[in-house]
Amino acid sequence: MKKGAISVLSALAGALAGAGAMGKTERDKRKKAEKLSGKFSAMFHMMNQWVKVKQEGKNLSSFFERNGYKKIAVYGMSYVGETLLGELKDTGIEVAYGIDKRVLSSRLDIQIVTPDDLPGGVDAIVVTAIDFFDEIEEMLRGKVECPIISIEDIVFEVGTG
Repeated sequence: MKKGAISVLSALAGALAGAGAMGKTERDKRKKAEKLSGKFSAMFHMMNQWVKVKQEGKNLSSFFERNGYKKIAVYGMSYVGETLLGELKDTGIEVAYGIDKRVLSSRLDIQIVTPDDLPGGVDAIVVTAIDFFDEIEEMLRGKVECPIISIEDIVFEVGTG
């Protein structure tokens, strides 16, 4: 009888431990979903502002021209980075290269480098990963002398200027 009770208690303990682990997994999933939700919400608001800028007939190139940035690098070559490249095409602003942690084969017509292999030679670096700007700025700060600017700041400045 004792043996049977110990088996039942062991099974219950195992089930409770599994339930606790399941709860942790669910919490981790929820935290990840909340973080992604915040990221996409911030990107949506910034892109919405960018559309308003375009509807007003403005171009982000005006920010770079006003600040004397003729040659820039773009950090983050996903959707926002690609959109910025399109925005600056056929303007007086040269995008010298893109920067991304993952240098994948790209359909873009610019060189993509990792943050560890920065060639330099630019007037500013524009960070398009707005949710991670502070971390990226801190990481780049010791590697470059030029200003590091968030695309979000540029979009909102052009929109209000």
